[in-house]
Amino acid sequence: MEPFGIKDALDIVLVAFLLFYLYRIMKESGTINIFFGVLAFIAVWVVASEILEMRLIGTILDKFMNIGLLILVILFQEQIKRFLVELGSHRRWRFVKKIFNRKNDTPAEDNRHKVMPIVYACMNMAKSKTGALIVIEQNVSLDNYERTGDAIDATVNSRLIENIFFKNSPLHDGAMIIANDRIKAAGCILPVSHDTNIPRSLGLRHRSALGISQATDAVAIVVSEETGTISLANKGKLISRLSSTDLEERLASLYDK
Repeated sequence: MEPFGIKDALDIVLVAFLLFYLYRIMKESGTINIFFGVLAFIAVWVVASEILEMRLIGTILDKFMNIGLLILVILFQEQIKRFLVELGSHRRWRFVKKIFNRKNDTPAEDNRHKVMPIVYACMNMAKSKTGALIVIEQNVSLDNYERTGDAIDATVNSRLIENIFFKNSPLHDGAMIIANDRIKAAGCILPVSHDTNIPRSLGLRHRSALGISQATDAVAIVVSEETGTISLANKGKLISRLSSTDLEERLASLYDK
């Protein structure tokens, strides 16, 4: 029997890290039950074919594994894409960026100026109970969702945001997408979250905000048309009843990372 070495320990650590990362992504996307189901199937396959050496059941499970992997790739292509994008994103390797690019770091105060037009617009719309859904792109591209709406490509401006979500505007029912500090599109269609834990009092905007935050790493801001409250969805979680200060700090922190 070969001794347990450093490579074996590293192998275990890498597998544990991979499983934890997959667990976190699937939990955020609302597919955690499928994750546990796949783990249970793999456990049965390993016990039957490797430990107990049951040839017949092992052969059958081998065939299912080959087909199952292909099916999983098709079903979870968005989660796999998100996993790869996050793995290679600048946030995961920001320590390397700081070493080679220290002079180009953006001061935190400048980042706050970027989010203030969004904060002002949300506060004004909250006072008038104007419903709104604003999505801010992070590392995962939102190009596919931009194509479902009307292209704008304009500077982020509080007046423009309020006019787009004005009740008589043809684009007020859809979502606005902001990427690279510009309003890219409005009237966009987003995936709707089917999480059963969402309160029934929340409408389509809140479910869409949760849906896009589960499918991507984007941040979604919702202004309720019924109550005028402001909510923020990020990583599959919804934070409600935000004040202007809370919204400003949370948005500015995204740029500070």
